[in-house]
Amino acid sequence: MAASPLHPPSPLARVRLEDVVAHDGAAAPAYAHAVGALDASLALRGAAVLELPAADAAVVRCALESTRAFFRGRPAAYLYRAGRTLEDGELSPACMADAFRCLGKAARAALSAIARHLRLRTDVFSHLLDDAPLPVNEVSSSELLVAYSHEQLQSGQALMGCRRSSMPVVDRGFVTLVASDHPGIEVCDTNGHWYLADGGSGPSDLLLLTGRALSHVTAGLRPISQYRATNENRASLTFRLMPHANAILDCSPILAAGHCIRQIYQPVPASQFMDDSCAEVHVVSSHLEEPLESQGNFVSDPSLRSVLSDPLCGAFLEDAMVLQCGHSFGGLMLKKAIEMARCTICNREVDSTSLFPNLVFGHKQL
Repeated sequence: MAASPLHPPSPLARVRLEDVVAHDGAAAPAYAHAVGALDASLALRGAAVLELPAADAAVVRCALESTRAFFRGRPAAYLYRAGRTLEDGELSPACMADAFRCLGKAARAALSAIARHLRLRTDVFSHLLDDAPLPVNEVSSSELLVAYSHEQLQSGQALMGCRRSSMPVVDRGFVTLVASDHPGIEVCDTNGHWYLADGGSGPSDLLLLTGRALSHVTAGLRPISQYRATNENRASLTFRLMPHANAILDCSPILAAGHCIRQIYQPVPASQFMDDSCAEVHVVSSHLEEPLESQGNFVSDPSLRSVLSDPLCGAFLEDAMVLQCGHSFGGLMLKKAIEMARCTICNREVDSTSLFPNLVFGHKQL
């Protein structure tokens, strides 16, 4: 679908799903290029676009059309999990089982590509996921949120004139894929700028985002995507690839691959990790709903402290500088990054002449 003037082309990398699927010739130039482009887009822009092959695109289009028909123009949502038995009288939109399989396959391929770029085996995270296919009578931990949103548009105004959701979303799983029949997802890049991520996308494209679980098992080497949906007349499918309940999230593969890991990334049961993530989201949501004058003491909250702290040593940032890759450092960690000429988070090259102050942290010398 061509981008309209109201929906400028997305700055994200667009890669074909077929090019990031691991295979016997995984070192082929097309595969290496696609994996590199995907990872770079996630690191710098917080998202990427996967182009589905024709057969999978047809499944997604069918699911989106059935979503509109199921909700019949009424804003609503339905959560689908493979293996779950419908309760008496419960109805489900059509094509959900096929859409779940299609998006699940794409999500696993993206996770494998991310692992490959970190010098890990492509299947290194597979043991943390549900079996595919699922055993009989087992319900998937991954989920497919089917939703229809609607807002009356006045005077033919499109997306840019609509009211935006004020609440950013951070997912708890490994990766999230979003398909929709109309643009409406904004993503925050590493510089804190929000942009329309799916402006030039159609039902054949999937918006790829990364979650907390992936950030944890990669020791923070892969940042968490922050996104928000605009209120608009649109049907959407949001697939979240989640760890199974008995998984243990740890960074041993990252350490074995020679990457540095911070002490905070300790092994944690997936069930506990999910519960802790829910609690953190609740705290942040409650804070955002408070009047501004009541938010003065929120700096003591661990989640905000992590935002205001050095990403490696955990100390509050002082005279923070922003690197070309978007990561911020201060004090000794900034000195180390300059000496190494590499960002210690994403390993990208650092040019000391291109640093600029991070004003969020009240820089002393401008």
